[in-house]
Amino acid sequence: MGLADVHAHLTSPRMAADLPQVLERARAAGVTSIISNGLNPQDNRAVAALAAAEPCVKPAFGFYPVDTVLPQMRAAGVEYPREGEECSTQEGIDCVRELAGAAFAIGEIGLDGHWVPEAFWPAQEDAFRTLVQIALEADKAIIIHTRKRERRTLELLLELGASRVNWHCFGGKVKLAREIAEQGHYLSIPANARRSESFTRMLQTLPRERVLLETDCPYLSPQAGGQSEPADVAGTARYAAELWSAPAAEVEQQTAENFFRLFRAPP
Repeated sequence: MGLADVHAHLTSPRMAADLPQVLERARAAGVTSIISNGLNPQDNRAVAALAAAEPCVKPAFGFYPVDTVLPQMRAAGVEYPREGEECSTQEGIDCVRELAGAAFAIGEIGLDGHWVPEAFWPAQEDAFRTLVQIALEADKAIIIHTRKRERRTLELLLELGASRVNWHCFGGKVKLAREIAEQGHYLSIPANARRSESFTRMLQTLPRERVLLETDCPYLSPQAGGQSEPADVAGTARYAAELWSAPAAEVEQQTAENFFRLFRAPP
């Protein structure tokens, strides 16, 4: 069934110049599905256009957690190194709602306590609740970005009844990652896994039926200082095969089955 990169940013300016070659290298590496995640209205529409042109690209429409409260942060004088378009909270939510029916998944969405001061957490949670409800009403899987607020994100997802969830690039404790998997959620391992003790430990200890692969391209490269791309999931699959003492074909089959269960489509 092929490999899948369940979290990529193919519309990033850093990918634009080489995108046809990036997609060709992905196909050559056995990658048959790439979920490209949108971050804001402008990006979501770019993702939709790319997915319409490239059958291997699956559109995920989201609203980056920091952006959900960025207007309030700006008004309060909080510094944030934002790149690209900014929008109001309502504009971002309305865009996800508008596009949800055509989405392969909703995301990335979540909570961020690294860039967002605690005073803005209640408003961020309100936006997150609304976005999760949009996904549930549209019957779409959810792709989560959370930073420094992993436990609270899990609490809200369970409270809202969200079960079809993938946690992208999980940065919390491995023990909590195992709790998340026990709830039936999935966790995607990025391409820098060989360089990361935490991601290595997750590959070793998470239930294999809850593991997916991602790149977060152009970030989290296998090489320090490099730029990742979807073809790199093949290297992560090989690393998983080493850690599982399993053939590479078994890793491909397992992650393909996981992809199918979560997204209700074959990779």
